[in-house]
Amino acid sequence: NMKIAIPTKEGNTIDQHFGHCEFYSIFTVEDNKVVNKQTLESPKGCGCKSNIAYDLAEMNVKVMLAGGIGNGAVNVLKAQNIEVIRNCSGDVDVLVNDYLAGKITDGGANCAAHDEHHSSDAHVCNH
Repeated sequence: NMKIAIPTKEGNTIDQHFGHCEFYSIFTVEDNKVVNKQTLESPKGCGCKSNIAYDLAEMNVKVMLAGGIGNGAVNVLKAQNIEVIRNCSGDVDVLVNDYLAGKITDGGANCAAHDEHHSSDAHVCNH
């Protein structure tokens, strides 16, 4: 089985700031279906300087669905063989199911675009 990690904030919403999220939602996937969901405390400080990539890799996380994420963090995750899909937004449960259904592709933009307009209904990552 494989796992998908999503930086999460209160409610059940993806956190647009990977490095400062409250916690990570970790979804365990078998046969393209979510079989388990757990939360992982977020390390304090900057995401790209913490050990989060190693912790996630040890948990068998293969995909990170992220909102805003800097190049440094993307590179650290990729070095651990974790695929990063950027520009995601919305409810994390909806997001993971959309990903498994093949509806989500990497938006391609990194953190430089923080002031970009995010429409509230855009839970699909490509604009």
